Amino acid sequence: MAAGGRPRARSAGQAVRQGVGRLWLLLCVCLCGWLCAPGLAAAQAGTAAGDGISDLRLEASEGGLYLSAALRFELPPLAEDALLKGISIHFVEEAEVLRERWYWTDKAVARATRYLRLSYQPLTRRWRLSQAAVPFSASGLGLGSALGQTYDELGDALAAMQRIARWKIADIDDIDRNAAHLVHLRFRLDMSQLPRPFQIGAMGRSGWDLVLSRTERLSIEPQP
Repeated sequence: MAAGGRPRARSAGQAVRQGVGRLWLLLCVCLCGWLCAPGLAAAQAGTAAGDGISDLRLEASEGGLYLSAALRFELPPLAEDALLKGISIHFVEEAEVLRERWYWTDKAVARATRYLRLSYQPLTRRWRLSQAAVPFSASGLGLGSALGQTYDELGDALAAMQRIARWKIADIDDIDRNAAHLVHLRFRLDMSQLPRPFQIGAMGRSGWDLVLSRTERLSIEPQP
């Protein structure tokens, strides 16, 4: 009977372990849902509030392909609070030109990226917006080639950030005039540039969410 009892004991042990595993998986799923729900609600609220990209225009000339657009968004409350505490907030604008292919995934033929840094200067009570083609860093990378302007009010700095005027995103030689192309524009708050304690605290918190995107078809005269 002992010999016959061992398989039943092992089977009972396996059943217990499987039950515990299923319970652990269920708890993980519930926890993920609980953490993600505020972010999803915030994203829906942002869309309902009118956040987005409008007036997207593409202009092709001998000098290249230029993009203009208007961004509509409210600065996340936690980001504004960090600014008032003297912490710079970073943003990224990304544009990608894709050539459509019916037989395969679309091919990226050009990419352009711009980095923006918004900061508050408590001594002068003024806001500074800087823009560069390379990421900013604590060591000062990007400062040498950055363009910057100072504003009296936060709203004025945000208004300047929300205007994209004739940004060159591709050389004209990158565009095949006999093929169809799409242009994808994305704007986001870059939390990877926050100080480490803020990065940890921002994980799973909807108060830092800010991502805008839009895709537009490129209309260009084909070559004769």
